[in-house]
Amino acid sequence: MSTEADATAPPPPTAPARRVRVVVRGVVQGVGFRPFVYALAVRGGLTGHVTNTGDGVVAEVEGPSAAVDGFCARLSAEAPPLAVVESVETAELPCAAADGDRGFRIVASRSGGPARTLVAPDTATCAECLAELADPADRRHRHPFIACTHCGPRFTIVTGLPYDRDHTTMAGFPLCADCAREYEDPADRRFHAQPVACPACGPRLRLVTSDGEEAGDPVAGARAVLAAGGVLAVKGLGGYHLACDATRADAVAELRRRKARGDKPFALMAARVEDVGHLVRVDDVERALLTGRTRPVVLLRRRDGLRHTPGLPVPADAVAPGSPDLGVLLPYTPVHHLLLGGLGGADAPRLLVMTSGNRSGEPIVTDDGEALERLAGLADAWLTHDRPVHVPCDDSVVRVCDGRPLVLRRSRGYAPLPVALPFPVGPALAVGGDLKNVFCLGEGDKAWLSAHVGDMDDLATQEAFGRAERQLESVTGVRPGLLAADAHPAYRSGAWARRHAAGRPVVRVQHHHAHVASLLAEHRVPDGEQVIGVAFDGTGHGADGAVWGGEVLVAGYAGFRRFAHLAYVPLPGGDTAVRRPYRMALAHLHAADLPADPDLPCALACPAGEINVLRRQLETGLACVPTSSMGRLFDAVASLAGVCHRAGYEAQAAVELEGAAVGAGEVAEDPRYAFRLAQAEGPLTASPGPLLAAVVEDVRAGVPAGVIAARFHLAVARLVRSVAAAAREATGLATVGLTGGVFANTLLSSACARGLTADGFRVLRHGEVPPGDGGLALGQLVVAARAGAPYDPHHGHD
Repeated sequence: MSTEADATAPPPPTAPARRVRVVVRGVVQGVGFRPFVYALAVRGGLTGHVTNTGDGVVAEVEGPSAAVDGFCARLSAEAPPLAVVESVETAELPCAAADGDRGFRIVASRSGGPARTLVAPDTATCAECLAELADPADRRHRHPFIACTHCGPRFTIVTGLPYDRDHTTMAGFPLCADCAREYEDPADRRFHAQPVACPACGPRLRLVTSDGEEAGDPVAGARAVLAAGGVLAVKGLGGYHLACDATRADAVAELRRRKARGDKPFALMAARVEDVGHLVRVDDVERALLTGRTRPVVLLRRRDGLRHTPGLPVPADAVAPGSPDLGVLLPYTPVHHLLLGGLGGADAPRLLVMTSGNRSGEPIVTDDGEALERLAGLADAWLTHDRPVHVPCDDSVVRVCDGRPLVLRRSRGYAPLPVALPFPVGPALAVGGDLKNVFCLGEGDKAWLSAHVGDMDDLATQEAFGRAERQLESVTGVRPGLLAADAHPAYRSGAWARRHAAGRPVVRVQHHHAHVASLLAEHRVPDGEQVIGVAFDGTGHGADGAVWGGEVLVAGYAGFRRFAHLAYVPLPGGDTAVRRPYRMALAHLHAADLPADPDLPCALACPAGEINVLRRQLETGLACVPTSSMGRLFDAVASLAGVCHRAGYEAQAAVELEGAAVGAGEVAEDPRYAFRLAQAEGPLTASPGPLLAAVVEDVRAGVPAGVIAARFHLAVARLVRSVAAAAREATGLATVGLTGGVFANTLLSSACARGLTADGFRVLRHGEVPPGDGGLALGQLVVAARAGAPYDPHHGHD
């Protein structure tokens, strides 16, 4: 209703304007954050500008106070799907002059100063791009490098910060007019998407055969190589893979022979989840991992019986012999989708073996010239392209344990996302271990774990370590003033740290203490707290010079006390015993004063000439280092039960023993399978003598190997409960942490956690940080930082 008074009344007062500077930190570059800020500001009627800096995304906004407050609140709540907003800081500014900001602008990025923003991981091709890839009417139809702000390469193409095209390996591909128009349009999905390209201006896919010829249609030619049973080198986001048709037994056997792979399982790439549903069990968590943005290799339990469903592919037996799981991943690049049958094509394979493009022990190949040289003799053809890979990044490996993801190898899709620390640390570098090497940079409240580097016994891997360390320093801005390394005097990672210390202190951290500290840091356990840390693995240098690996520590970040351990047994011949589990079986029988009768599976597996030498070694102690390793006990039982006598890859015997136990189904605990606990002076010791006697008895009685394996797993879980109870009585602690590579075994991890929880313990287990040596560097970092100088947040940032 209108009145005369209304018409003559003065207009309501205009809300006073405010101007605010906003700094958004986290994963906010390369994920469409600036166009999101632009749209948010325009929708709220605000003026100002937004830019990328080394510190994050910085915006200045001006307008009515309520609109400014709403803008700031929505920055985190409505962020783009790939963004991770860690903090939003605001500061009041004077309003602009009358001739100041008009509208809202996206301005050029500003470099300089310390890099403190976070680079996004590489991300699987999104649904919108896949729809365009399959659409014959779209100008990017079947374009092998389709990407947008929601997907595509990030970490592997970054050469510097801030994250702009000229700081990526896309700098050499000038945008065509059509792509430039999309790139500059804030309303477009490809606005400032640095990998954006099209067939007119982007990288080129090509197929090179071993005789140097190139195919006219690279995808069709690659499919023909696979269909003929050949091995194809495929350039991915973080390096090369070697691929073959997984349904062809001859192709799988040939790839295994060429790589000298032994029986180590291969990963399978399937076009769709439905192509493996008849082979493995897939729950909702596993399906989400398979189909999500990260696309790791997911270890999935095999079905009890293979379902031969018409029309569905069946992999060759040699893909993963002896493993209870199949490692499965789905396509995560446009090239993968074109190669597999997801986009149609009668000649497309449904299942591919997809394994790292390298020779055994070497790092993954990333350089095109090196690929032609180093993969010669392994590959029959190379499906390659001219976009450089700046950062090597292997596939991540994940399994699900009790409904939660457990990362076993943290690499593509996860690196370089940081881990939040429980307390601030000064700038430091932890170099990790020698197996499955991953290093870690930390400063303030963040730690950055590198992508998977590999085993450090190869010179090429050590050189790759150095390049990766320099690159991670450049994108994190961390300039380490402290280094941390494993206490093992002969580790190559430790030698690298000493060579590169340049006057900086190098803190040596005991291996199992680092494992426990890694778990504590992952769970952000406060400094000063202690836990009962159960650290089970294969090998770790002990404080007494022995090889540890079956340890129960009372530990915090500042130190540890060895509360209990497996009783020492001789490790005859060092690494030779690791490769030949029958040696560990015979060593354990000797230590338990049990006869190694010649009809036992382990004795039958040992060559006649070797067994006599081995007996003399065990009697005299010659070349026998004492070990308390739980991993080696798994080896011994695997050989005693006839499951595995020779290991062609790390933890093969333990993997196959777990598989045998899983195959046995529900098995009741057997009280004969027991450890003898004793304590004189020093730590509590657990001798497996009674357990081994029961295993021998069952072998002689013809008890199936799977039942023996299941009883063994239950006995180890019962041991953990018993020792944890003793530790609680002695210390009053009620939190138990399960860590070390042995706890990649989900059957054991679940049994331990279930029993400990029933006993009233709080149980910590790994999730986003690997329990094995891939998580070691995080523990080294926090232990060394705790031992070093107090954190100075202004260090290096004047």
